[in-house]
Amino acid sequence: MRLNFKPLFSSDTSQSSGGLEGFYYDNKIVKAFIIVTIIFGVVGMLAGLTAATQLFWPAANMDLPYTTFGRVRPLHTNAIIFAFVGNGMFAGIYYSTQRLLKTPMYSSFMSWFHFWGWQLIILSAAITLPLGFTTSKEYAELEWPIDIAIAVVWVVFTLNLILTIVKRRERHMYVAIWFYIATAVTIALLHVVNSLEIPVTAFKSYSAFAGVQDALVQWWYGHNAVAFFLTTPILGLMYYFLPKAANRPVYSYKLSIIHFWSLIFIYIWAGPHHLLYTSLPDWAQSLGTVFSIMLIAPSWGGMLNGLLTLRGAWDRVRENPVLKFFVVAVTCYGMSTFEGPMLSLKNVNAISHYTDWTIAHVHIGGLGWNGFMTFGMFYYLIPKMWKTNLYSTKLANMHFWLGTLGIIFYALPLYWAGFTQSLMWKEFTNDGFLSYPNFLETVTQILPMYMSRAFGGTLYLIGTFVMIYNLIKTAKTGTFLAKEYDEAPALSKNPNIVGEGWHSVLERKPVLFTVLAFVAVFIGGAIEFLPTWLIESNVPTIASVKPYTPLELEGRDIYIREGCNNCHSQMIRPFRSETERYGEYSKAGEFVYDHPFLWGSKRTGPDLHREGTKYPDSWHYNHMLDPTTMSPGSIMPAYPWLFDDEVNKEVTPKKIRAMQTLGVPYEEGYDQQAVADLEAQAEQISKNLQDAKIKVDKNKEIVALIAYLQRLGTDIKNEQSAMK
Repeated sequence: MRLNFKPLFSSDTSQSSGGLEGFYYDNKIVKAFIIVTIIFGVVGMLAGLTAATQLFWPAANMDLPYTTFGRVRPLHTNAIIFAFVGNGMFAGIYYSTQRLLKTPMYSSFMSWFHFWGWQLIILSAAITLPLGFTTSKEYAELEWPIDIAIAVVWVVFTLNLILTIVKRRERHMYVAIWFYIATAVTIALLHVVNSLEIPVTAFKSYSAFAGVQDALVQWWYGHNAVAFFLTTPILGLMYYFLPKAANRPVYSYKLSIIHFWSLIFIYIWAGPHHLLYTSLPDWAQSLGTVFSIMLIAPSWGGMLNGLLTLRGAWDRVRENPVLKFFVVAVTCYGMSTFEGPMLSLKNVNAISHYTDWTIAHVHIGGLGWNGFMTFGMFYYLIPKMWKTNLYSTKLANMHFWLGTLGIIFYALPLYWAGFTQSLMWKEFTNDGFLSYPNFLETVTQILPMYMSRAFGGTLYLIGTFVMIYNLIKTAKTGTFLAKEYDEAPALSKNPNIVGEGWHSVLERKPVLFTVLAFVAVFIGGAIEFLPTWLIESNVPTIASVKPYTPLELEGRDIYIREGCNNCHSQMIRPFRSETERYGEYSKAGEFVYDHPFLWGSKRTGPDLHREGTKYPDSWHYNHMLDPTTMSPGSIMPAYPWLFDDEVNKEVTPKKIRAMQTLGVPYEEGYDQQAVADLEAQAEQISKNLQDAKIKVDKNKEIVALIAYLQRLGTDIKNEQSAMK
């Protein structure tokens, strides 16, 4: 039985002759999303190019707190993922959903609420991230008020999508719609769980999880943000726009079914492969590896389904720039989804992790898969919606080659850089000593690769400007059709269908389909989390590990604010090369009070987990003031504002109370004593600096940061000293 809901707002439906219902597709919402996609795409790419330049030209950090690599990098990733790819995804979803279901969106109000809400979220990110308001979680750096806004806007989008599916006129729910449903329900689950946090102020919170649990939750989210925000919806767009552009049916309906259900079920388990050789329990690491290898099958099934759709149409690929972009996009998807499982093998991960190899891998997917699918879709949509022809095929082909060369010049040097880093980190002399004990030697060795990466990014950006010019000229030659008329028969309440397959029956029940998709992704998450949360032995405690002092806690928050974890890891893996370089390997119990965890995902600088007491306070002072005085040739920016700004001690008691709420064992009423303890420790550090002929006010932020850096990794040292 078909459920009939009365739309909240007019859907421009009228009765036509011959039993057909006339209605109008809403192209205005699609146009709006296209415009902001292009604008934010340029902004995100410029931020990325800035960050790439800063890695070989430190002066590009400009000695300003808002423009350092640690703050620009998360601005770049958020702008590309959620503003560029996200808005482009929504443009394609709103266009294709209406036509696949033969109905306008359920609610025009919900569509525009979604649009403006999403843009306000992006604007909030663009303001707060450079100001240093961040949770430090990869792809989830935005603070708690924005997290709430994301949840609200996403629920509105999801509800509008589901209700549109319910009131459709097309009985068959095409494969693209399946992927949109999986995206909607899974992103909601991922976002809500990973964003559980305790607010301290309007722009400061602490993760509800700590250490190992926080790492597991974060990479369950981080990997599946890639899976269900950057992959499944784009696959849905592939299944719609590639056959449309090629004027060919999808190669295999059965393969689509296998691809969809196996992909969404398997993907959700793979997050732990980001944490191999870390303090995560070994069973969880192995689980992530197994399911990552299994991902090759459904991922390549989708790639082959897309490419084989073009069988018999390859002559058109040479002539049609839209198809060129799609072919390279799907090929990059295949490359990334083969490389990802290979990187989850422990022997390969031991080489790749923390190096630029991972950055290259990510950008094959980002620039090739996401970027080229978006570009191809826009080259298809603009002429359609403006009822004209593309202004210049030559310019589109120029964009294609600039973009392709940009990807090559971007990725290949980073693969080279990744291999170079790993080989240099692990090499020993014949006498058993590290060949390159100074981490900076590996950094200076790969500077030419960083320059080449920036050149590739520049080519890619130039190609984007060529596209913008081409699309503007295309639009000027036509007339935008805000409401596009179509007609279709109403969905029969009592269809007489013989010989339907089981999946066709399921497609007639969108609510049940949505529930089953949610169950498919929920199973993997639940099996990963529950043992880690419920079984204490997974995270054994260490008696010498104590909560951070108030000053150390303030210093840690400054470390997070400046994005230091974007370049420095705090996780020493159990390799001889790492224990020789950094010290004792990291234990799970050392992180039980870390809200959030700061293990990092890339080493542009050395690991800092055993940094405490390695150098005197004066070394850290001078290093933050001018890194090159302590490390000649360093590409790290200076942080002069830390020597001018003071710690906000009024918030310290609130932070202690928030930590107590999270289970950190500060004594009852310690919030009243916290400021006094903070000042006493700060006074001692100030005296240490004075002994080194450095005069500094104890209230300055640099003092708090030094306190945190000197604490790192010392708990395990204290335990070893006690045992002796």
